[in-house]
Amino acid sequence: MAINLEKGQRQSVTAAKFTVGLGWDANTNSAGEGFDVDASVFVLGNNGKLPSDGHFVYYNNLKSPDGAVVHMGDNTTGAGEGDDEKIVVDISKIAADISEISFVVTIHKADERRQNFGQIRNSFIRILDASNAEIMKYELDEDFSIETAVQFGRLYKKNEEWKFEAVGNGMKGGLQDYLNKYN
Repeated sequence: MAINLEKGQRQSVTAAKFTVGLGWDANTNSAGEGFDVDASVFVLGNNGKLPSDGHFVYYNNLKSPDGAVVHMGDNTTGAGEGDDEKIVVDISKIAADISEISFVVTIHKADERRQNFGQIRNSFIRILDASNAEIMKYELDEDFSIETAVQFGRLYKKNEEWKFEAVGNGMKGGLQDYLNKYN
């Protein structure tokens, strides 16, 4: 049975390999163009920064240098049920100098299209084991009316144990805010 996490709640991750699924639906009364929501992953060193550009995993760089994080590709519409984008994480491959993996979701061309996370509904991050059974889930139910980027969750190492934290922090500068934070 899956654990439903609340903002700030932490849970140990015991599976060596798992899939992180992110999902969302655009608000049905939103006007204008469709939403292209993108999942990005920041694989961070002990100093909380990206060790290299290759440690920023997203639709144009689908794999971390150590092969521990693999993005399964971009979904530009969010259509359909379930996970809109998936990221496979293999803890056994994470380099020794990596201590955190941050999962961020942004809206592509948000400023140009005048879109924000207040127009997104049913957003979630979940972790699935090797048999695709849901281990834990965090439903992002907050209204981010001005934010165009949200850190859904993070996987971090403490005392040689990996844990997942449900974060739910938004920024209004889009992906660039997170790039500035982690570079």
